[in-house]
Amino acid sequence: MHIAVCVKQVPDTTEVRIDPETNTLVREGVPSILNPYDAHAAEAAVQIKERYGAHITVVCMGPPQAIDVIRQCISYGADRGILLSDRAFAGSDTWATSYTIGLALQRLQREHGLDMVLCGMQAIDGDTAQVGPGLARRLDVPQLTYAVGVEDIDLKARKARVLRRLERGVEVIETSLPCLLTCVEEMNEIRYSTLPN
Repeated sequence: MHIAVCVKQVPDTTEVRIDPETNTLVREGVPSILNPYDAHAAEAAVQIKERYGAHITVVCMGPPQAIDVIRQCISYGADRGILLSDRAFAGSDTWATSYTIGLALQRLQREHGLDMVLCGMQAIDGDTAQVGPGLARRLDVPQLTYAVGVEDIDLKARKARVLRRLERGVEVIETSLPCLLTCVEEMNEIRYSTLPN
């Protein structure tokens, strides 16, 4: 089983400043962190790995220093990381981001197979929640948004049973593999990194 986890390095929201001329976030001098929703996606992937056995590849699009969030995910238990970094990506909107990451995921799918893609529900620096669904569309796989749990995975039948948060409760859905989940913070508690990792 191969799981890809898409992560983003974001400015720490306690330190956010807006440039009054451009109305964009000022990132210089602001500490960066792993997007909290993406941390829950990484934790979910590691829990699936522990339960079913899996190889986890973390994919991040960002500046060179975004390697830190990949290392953080590896310290949780991911197996490898891919950083997509180029000045041409600066200022990418959700369409360009899903296009770029989608190409990387398509290559992973061709070369290693891909059973599941996990993303955070949204990034705290944009709150659009569009990249995960955009990736699902580009990969032509079912998407389950607002995932709060993975109840079961049957690799022989190529199916997964996922719990989704709704306004008035939780929905249980069975989906085919490969699929894409966007994860919410209620999905799990993030572990501490182990010393060997």
